[in-house]
Amino acid sequence: MFSYVARQAIYNVEKRVFAYELLFRDGDSNCFPDMSPDEATSSMIANSHLTVGIEDITFKKPAFINFHKDTLLYRFPSTLDPLSVVIEIVETVEVNDELVQACKHIRDLGYQLALDDYDFAPRWDVFLPFIDFIKVEVEEIDKQGAAAIAKIQILNARGIKIIAEKVETHEQFERFKAMGVKLFQGYFLARPEMIRHRDLNASLNSVTKLVSLSSSPNFDTKEVIKVIEKDVGLAYKLMRFINNPMINKRQKIESLQHAINYMGHVEIKKFIALLALANMRGEKPTELLIQSLVRARFCSLMSIELELPENPPTSFLLGLFSMLDALLDQTMENLVGKLPVGQELRDALCKKNIDSTMGLQMRACFAFEEANWDEVDYVALQFELTGERLYTLYYEAMHWAQNMNGSIS
Repeated sequence: MFSYVARQAIYNVEKRVFAYELLFRDGDSNCFPDMSPDEATSSMIANSHLTVGIEDITFKKPAFINFHKDTLLYRFPSTLDPLSVVIEIVETVEVNDELVQACKHIRDLGYQLALDDYDFAPRWDVFLPFIDFIKVEVEEIDKQGAAAIAKIQILNARGIKIIAEKVETHEQFERFKAMGVKLFQGYFLARPEMIRHRDLNASLNSVTKLVSLSSSPNFDTKEVIKVIEKDVGLAYKLMRFINNPMINKRQKIESLQHAINYMGHVEIKKFIALLALANMRGEKPTELLIQSLVRARFCSLMSIELELPENPPTSFLLGLFSMLDALLDQTMENLVGKLPVGQELRDALCKKNIDSTMGLQMRACFAFEEANWDEVDYVALQFELTGERLYTLYYEAMHWAQNMNGSIS
């Protein structure tokens, strides 16, 4: 049996990743016979974590996992590490004494518990003595108004951390933070946080120059070195990156010229852009950079799998630049106009022509991030691959990204 795993970040007030929620599916039918997807979660995670490893998927951060009543009562996978997971009690469970006692027992085993999709109803009060986290949608908080704010303060006083779900904008993030919410889940970090214009800084200028050079039929490494030499931080990160054992296992790189000669033109085109983007991140959360790296590697691996001639470097740039709007607080349409890239790449970055090869690659990225398994299967079908094969590539991309981030951060 094969299962897919998607992860959705949970952020703290500093916009750093606190944990990930993991979402699973059966690779064949999306559930087990006579079991809902929620109920099947425990069996899938019990199988998956023994071969994949939860800590590998979450980069050693806590994993929030949904559990249904039947799983909590009878099939709880006690092999899960209490230090690595948070057990989410889904909102569809029937609250009764048996379930309460089961959850108390799980808490006594050392696990942290969370209530999912909390609606402030009194029926959940019986769980509060042994609950660590409560997840509530921002629309529910707004609907409850002053009563919700008062309840949040009470829960905070009890040491229960509130996680605001479906936070879509920076304004929402700031507003709920002011209410006392400590953790957040949603897409607000993947979009511009405010309407403003940021001029091209030196790092993005370097990106533009380097991409322009790499797009030239006559790739001039001397000109590349001139660009990098003007940015000490970028040069340092390039050297540190290429000395990573994952990239270079045989010898030390002693100079920029040596680095470029060692890596070769195709790889250096990709990695220089990667490093420049990392240098450009500034105060933005590390997760944005990691997600860009995951997308870059995933798109590149898909191109290799599809045997697209000369495409992997372009697909790498597609994934790498796919979060430029969030990094620079500008629209993607405005940004691609400043990059010397081809029309198909421009369209894919702007989510146009979504059924092109690059458009489908971006759709695959979004599908895994959003746990949209039907979309994963659709893209796999268009590429004449299996969903399982796409997930294998995505999982490889996640590990590559984490290793690369350690080299350039």
